[in-house]
Amino acid sequence: MDFRLIYPELLTTALAFGVLVLSLVLPRGRKAILNQISVLGLAAVLIALAGMLGVNDTFWEGRYIVDGLATYFKILVVVSAIMVSLISPGYTRKFMPDSVNEYNSVLLFAVLGMMLLVSAGDVITLYVSLELMTISFISLIGFGKLLRKVPEAAIKYILLSALSSALLLYGLTLVFGLSGSTLLADIARHVETERAVEPLMLMGLVFILAGFAFKVSAVPFHMWTPDVYDGAPTTITAFLSVASKGAGFAVLLRLFMRVFTDTQAWMPVVVTIAALSILLGNYVAIPQTNIKRLMAYSGIAQAGYILLGLVAYTRAGLEASIFYAMLYVFCNLGAFAVITVMGEALDSDEIEDYAGLWKRSPLMAATMLICLLSLAGIPPLAGFYGKFYLFTAAMEQGYLWLVIIALAMTMVSVYYYLMVVKVMYYLEPKEDRPIPVPLAAKAVMLAAVIITVFIGVYPDPLTDVAVSVAKTFLP
Repeated sequence: MDFRLIYPELLTTALAFGVLVLSLVLPRGRKAILNQISVLGLAAVLIALAGMLGVNDTFWEGRYIVDGLATYFKILVVVSAIMVSLISPGYTRKFMPDSVNEYNSVLLFAVLGMMLLVSAGDVITLYVSLELMTISFISLIGFGKLLRKVPEAAIKYILLSALSSALLLYGLTLVFGLSGSTLLADIARHVETERAVEPLMLMGLVFILAGFAFKVSAVPFHMWTPDVYDGAPTTITAFLSVASKGAGFAVLLRLFMRVFTDTQAWMPVVVTIAALSILLGNYVAIPQTNIKRLMAYSGIAQAGYILLGLVAYTRAGLEASIFYAMLYVFCNLGAFAVITVMGEALDSDEIEDYAGLWKRSPLMAATMLICLLSLAGIPPLAGFYGKFYLFTAAMEQGYLWLVIIALAMTMVSVYYYLMVVKVMYYLEPKEDRPIPVPLAAKAVMLAAVIITVFIGVYPDPLTDVAVSVAKTFLP
């Protein structure tokens, strides 16, 4: 076994345990350094991952896959974790004072779980990794004891996570029973040798799809998303909205484009889920008055858009999905950086409290404006090119009706995103006192804005990476 293949995972494990030990031995006045250690350690992991983008190999007899797709989504998860860690210190000190010690280490264990998940080469590794991620998120949600809605959010996430895990485990059990192996490669060979999908295999596919649809907040398994996003600490909501969703999409792409390749068995279900997610997410976002609930329904719609790449079921569709998943990280986390600072300053997540934000903090207003317009797909921002890429891939495969729905709902999304912009720029602030923005949060906002604009104007660098990853995954 070549342990160099899992060097980033080993480094992340050492970092998580190291931060945990330091949180126990450092004096109280020095524990703020834990956040800095986490960011620097994650930066080292990111560098290690960047050097592995061209690797295509397996570890431990195929139980762990190290290929372009896995490495790409690991980079997505680590970038998300770095950005969330940078906006966390002030928020955690105010709303999670008793959990600051554990916060950074549990966040790192969540990162480790997602890194293992996207590389899982057998169903046991897949399930254990998923549980490590889920348990870490349950703990992170529950840390915000001073937030009124946290108990409700934590309980709902625990119960519905348990339900989705049970569905997934039952589906994996059926697939294992029919194929006689836990290895994804063996399951893929079994599926190829069968002339038609067996009824029990089809049932297993449905349960597996249900389990991961929960993780990516797709309809009809989205019911937890608005309440958990609203009730959880904002920094954890931000991390949950991009990293967990990215890891879930990576597994869906691997399972349904490399293992369960008989599209007739599951494609109608995926098409229906994508259409319903786009419709419900955009329509129900319109009446929302809480910014975190609005972003929750926006995230449900974005899940439907990303699923269009799987619906296309081509290399172009795969390229579009992984391209959009990465730019979604910067658009979404840029907006959540603003939401975090506003929540810390005002103790409120109501959209009406953003009135006159451009006067109180021009940087935050501009960041929110650019990120929301990119999520809406307005040119020349990154979201426009990403959606164009997805819509083109789906339309080339004959899903014109689905693309028409997606285009119409994109126009609807412009309406509710611009409602927030209207409040920020056209209403008078309740008070004129400037809102201070921490230096690290400023860095995150500026990075989100610069990358969102840069990718929109010049998408070639990210496009080239997406094409390279897709070529190795679907030769």
